[in-house]
Amino acid sequence: MSAHVVGDTAVLTGRSLRHVLRSPDTIITTAVMPIAFMLLFVFVFGGAIDTGSFDGSYVDYLLPGILLITIASGISYTAYRLFQDMQGGIFERFQSMPIARSGVLWAHVLTSIVSNGVSLVVVVGVALLLGFRTGAGVGAWLAVAGILFLFTLALTWLAVIPGLTAKTMDGAVAFSYPLIFLPFLSSAFVPTESMPGPVAWFAENQPVTPIVNTIRALFAQEPVGNEIWVALAWCVGILVVAYIAAMAIYRRKVS
Repeated sequence: MSAHVVGDTAVLTGRSLRHVLRSPDTIITTAVMPIAFMLLFVFVFGGAIDTGSFDGSYVDYLLPGILLITIASGISYTAYRLFQDMQGGIFERFQSMPIARSGVLWAHVLTSIVSNGVSLVVVVGVALLLGFRTGAGVGAWLAVAGILFLFTLALTWLAVIPGLTAKTMDGAVAFSYPLIFLPFLSSAFVPTESMPGPVAWFAENQPVTPIVNTIRALFAQEPVGNEIWVALAWCVGILVVAYIAAMAIYRRKVS
């Protein structure tokens, strides 16, 4: 990025963050659903679920999946805010100003990363109240933060696509529903070995499972093995494809 693009992105990010601060219910709403899932599984289903060889409480087991659900829930607001800007004519007004075009999208993306980060902190805080414990050191926590950052960045650029192309507000946010559901078909809540054959195959070969397993291993101070490379490959792959597609659509929209 040139200094011009960085400066424009910083100004536009400040604008987006001010909108979020004026409506903090966005962050609250993003955190409510994952927290509700966590309460439901810990206090209602947790006692009946066999986590296999995992040595820890059930809240320790499910927290990585809950964190990914938090992100999947939060990025819908990126699509929503982009849709509002598209419909409100903001992009047309920006075109008449000496503003870097890519800075507009990056502002929304960075706002998503900040707001999702706050939601994740809230969810981890509730998990600690429910009994989540980890002996993970600073390095492991930084690794978890890095994976969550990369996952948020990848899904946010994915959210940019419906934000730019949707015809209705419902269409802009509906894309996130399958992403929220995806952790339920992974190792997030139960071991994949307990699933029927076709479901187990899908669970073991979709992006959420290696990400969940890596974060769980880091929290449990266990070796991550090759899972971390598979998790990073999924995140980077989604990011690259989503970024290229989003920028192509954006250039076509504003040309």
